[in-house]
Amino acid sequence: MTQIIIMAAGKGTRMGSELPKVLVPLKGRPMLDYLLDSISKTTPALKPIVIVSPDNKNVIAAALQKYDIQYVIQEQQLGTGHAVASAHDFIDPQATDIFVLNGDHPFYKPETIHSFPLKHQGVVSMITLILPNFSDWRSVFYHWGRIIRGKDNNVQGIKEFKDATDEEKEILEVNPNCFCFNKDWFFANIDKVHDDNKAHEFYLTDMVKIAFAAGHHVGIWNIEPKEAMGINSPEELQIAEGLVDA
Repeated sequence: MTQIIIMAAGKGTRMGSELPKVLVPLKGRPMLDYLLDSISKTTPALKPIVIVSPDNKNVIAAALQKYDIQYVIQEQQLGTGHAVASAHDFIDPQATDIFVLNGDHPFYKPETIHSFPLKHQGVVSMITLILPNFSDWRSVFYHWGRIIRGKDNNVQGIKEFKDATDEEKEILEVNPNCFCFNKDWFFANIDKVHDDNKAHEFYLTDMVKIAFAAGHHVGIWNIEPKEAMGINSPEELQIAEGLVDA
């Protein structure tokens, strides 16, 4: 079985809103409501976990009462890797895999949420996005992490934009931060992630590099740009509003 984990601890400072980021309205609905609605249509076997902060847990829970979800508090915001690790004691014992999504990505289709975990094999699989360029509305993806591939075209890791070289920033395959992990492998290896990067955070994406270094194949699932879009600024929210019914 697969345990869905949604990262939703962001404060939404860049959105210019007093609301937690995942509650910022998108066409009148909290952006997290779109994702939870898609998840509910897949009738998950296990109750989804939503990672929240101590400050936003109550307001998020109050806004999303119609969903059967479990809240886990990330006491300190130390990065995405730390966020998922915070869920360790709350994951259903029946789960063999964990499926990690961002709460500020509203456009994932039920079909993707259902099918991606079923395709997952090995210790890690990830969704990626291949762009023709970063022009027009696709500029929203420019600051995303880049997928690093070797000469054999196998994925070797992910380089976050802040840490990428100018050459790496030219890569057109980017990371939406959506992963499936073997649960036991993940928690046996998460302590290998360090915060020696420009953001001084524990990146979930480093788990891909750790898997590759240990000789594991990284599974890939490509999706369309719209489905992968995340919302981190008022400008991106405006673009997303134009895509809701597109």
